[in-house]
Amino acid sequence: MMTADHGRSTPEDAGGTPIHVTEVGPRDGLQIEKAILPTETKIAIVNGLIDAGLRRLEVTSFVSPRAVPQLADAAEVIAGIDRSKGAYLTALVPNVKGAERAAQTDVDAIVLVCSASETHNRKNVNRSIEESLTGFADVVRIAQGAGIDVIGAIATSFGCPFEGEVPPEAVVRIARAYADLGVREVGLGDTTGMATPPTVRRAVRALRRDVPGMEIGLHFHNTRGVGLANVLVGIDEGVTHFDSAMGGLGGCPFAAGATGNICTEDLVYLLEESGYSTGIDLEKLIGVAHEVEAAIGRSLPGQVMKAGPRLKLHSTEAVATAAG
Repeated sequence: MMTADHGRSTPEDAGGTPIHVTEVGPRDGLQIEKAILPTETKIAIVNGLIDAGLRRLEVTSFVSPRAVPQLADAAEVIAGIDRSKGAYLTALVPNVKGAERAAQTDVDAIVLVCSASETHNRKNVNRSIEESLTGFADVVRIAQGAGIDVIGAIATSFGCPFEGEVPPEAVVRIARAYADLGVREVGLGDTTGMATPPTVRRAVRALRRDVPGMEIGLHFHNTRGVGLANVLVGIDEGVTHFDSAMGGLGGCPFAAGATGNICTEDLVYLLEESGYSTGIDLEKLIGVAHEVEAAIGRSLPGQVMKAGPRLKLHSTEAVATAAG
């Protein structure tokens, strides 16, 4: 899902530097939607995202169907996705049962998740942090036996809605446990949009110092409107992999105040306008976001999907002329 390039690049010297975007809307976005989308609709959405240029997508979760009915068709969704363009598919796996289901599919990587705060981990997976980390050994064994990559995610990396501040040391503790299991990629999750530029900088620097060699990705929610500012701080720290969700979908059913991820169209627009390269067709991406909006039956918070690129021209007849 993510690798980290420690060479820093700023917008002033971006020069087409590649930034890698992982689309998490099909999993992180849809999991909170009450209306169950048909499996074929989910497959069409993912295939549309791949056609737009996304090459890394978190497409579902092998969580208990009773806990998240929206994602009960995980295996069917993966089986229907177009793999001809080289898309790398990941899926969240919370436990051994989930790993056993994932191992029967063609998923490329499973994503483990453990919160950096004790209270959120219990709310999210009904386990203590220690119980989660201990249980991951069997999950990793199953994945490795099936030839599936393993990625570690750390929820509440920048703050917990139940405990408040989360120190970088708590994030490092989980990352070290992942490293001990042989995991080499970790994503820092801003579960309820509590990240700020200083907390992002502290967490990334702590990981670089205390878990050298661990590849870092960042996963921001835009709960308080600073998600894209945090992306720029991440880039300044040398991170080149970011998660986002089409239309700004997203949230967490087990965290108070959780709202959408940073929006993929807005992120791609920011990056491309700043001189970075994503390989993603923004117009096609906007088209997919509108299809998702129609499928779920409500407006999405994405901005660029409404306004379009800044140089999109409009007919003068399309709007009224001021009178007087």
